[in-house]
Amino acid sequence: MARLYLITPPDIPDLAAFAGRLKSALDAGDVACLQVRLKSRDGVPAADDAVLAVADRLSPICKARDVALLINDRPDLAKKAGADGVHLGQKDAGLAEARAMLGSAASIGVTCHNSKDLAIDAAEAGADYVAFGAFFPTSTKDAPTRADPSILAWWSYATTVPCVAIGGITPQNCAPLVRAGADFLAVSNAVWAWDEGPGAAIRSFAAAIARARESA
Repeated sequence: MARLYLITPPDIPDLAAFAGRLKSALDAGDVACLQVRLKSRDGVPAADDAVLAVADRLSPICKARDVALLINDRPDLAKKAGADGVHLGQKDAGLAEARAMLGSAASIGVTCHNSKDLAIDAAEAGADYVAFGAFFPTSTKDAPTRADPSILAWWSYATTVPCVAIGGITPQNCAPLVRAGADFLAVSNAVWAWDEGPGAAIRSFAAAIARARESA
């Protein structure tokens, strides 16, 4: 069954308050990991110290709930933070460099947009997962590509390397991605901006995923 891959908001002005919101999200249902991604919509990253401060505050919350903590883009910061891994974009550090820095136990994922070739290259290079998207319009970033659920079905048939679906995913639209074989649904704004709070959002996703699996 598809699991949730949670991503932080691009900006966390009140870290103490956000820590409480994270606890309510993680306690509400199954979440596989949290990616610390502090970056503006046009791709400007937060200062290193800010990323490390967020990771330091959120890491114990994740560890207590067996949720992996990943850092976006920067294997060097992931190492400093003692994170469980890193998520790499196509313009970030290479996978081999990240693996050498973080070790064999680290979880390293790679953004592959809507490209089968990029995904195959990443898997052959030792990626622990590949990420496809964006599947829907997203307010979190300017997504350079749009992906179709068929790429998830193809990937699930072709390989055992897990795949992440990302981009504008909500409880209302996630069913085709679940049925197509997404191992993880990467979500951010749909959780943190949910009217009833992040815990309610996680429960809504869990129900939607279960319904999609039953109808597959």
